[in-house]
Amino acid sequence: MSAKYNVPDRLTPDRTALVVIDIQERFRDLIYNVEGILAATSRIIKFSQAMEMPVLVTEHYSRGLGVTVTELRNLFKPLQPLEKIHFSCQGNEGFRKALADTGRDQIILCGIETHVCVYQTAADLLREGKQVAVAVDAVSSLSAVNRQIGLQRMSEMGVQTMGVQMLMFELLRKAGTSDFKAVSGLLKES
Repeated sequence: MSAKYNVPDRLTPDRTALVVIDIQERFRDLIYNVEGILAATSRIIKFSQAMEMPVLVTEHYSRGLGVTVTELRNLFKPLQPLEKIHFSCQGNEGFRKALADTGRDQIILCGIETHVCVYQTAADLLREGKQVAVAVDAVSSLSAVNRQIGLQRMSEMGVQTMGVQMLMFELLRKAGTSDFKAVSGLLKES
């Protein structure tokens, strides 16, 4: 007996946007595996920029929690983060407008915290008919347990759980293209 799977559309650069959620200075010393998260997030941002995919960055109550970490801020000229106080990015009118303006219906999420802001954003995007993927190596929480709970719940809801490298190869589709050559260095990073 073969199992039937509801296979989502393949991610394509012309339909996909990246959302980087709340990777802010105050969280730096609190987040589980923060250095790995920063490396993976930096990698997917650079890839998205090379592929000319929109990248939206949020900051949760930056007055109290600080701005986006320097390593990520430096990847933008200039960074124009979307301020929010709702846990779900979709609770913020500015974010909803910015996302709508991209015209994209496939959304890749990364950031913190997996079981709060990332999870709630994913759920709201799914409710609105978006196809959602989460970069599992670019999300975290204060604890490994909460990270895992968030990833499990998102997977149960139908969010695609993929690593950064897996996402990049899916978006590229084949080797030998000018896009592949432009990002080949990023593909080799671990």
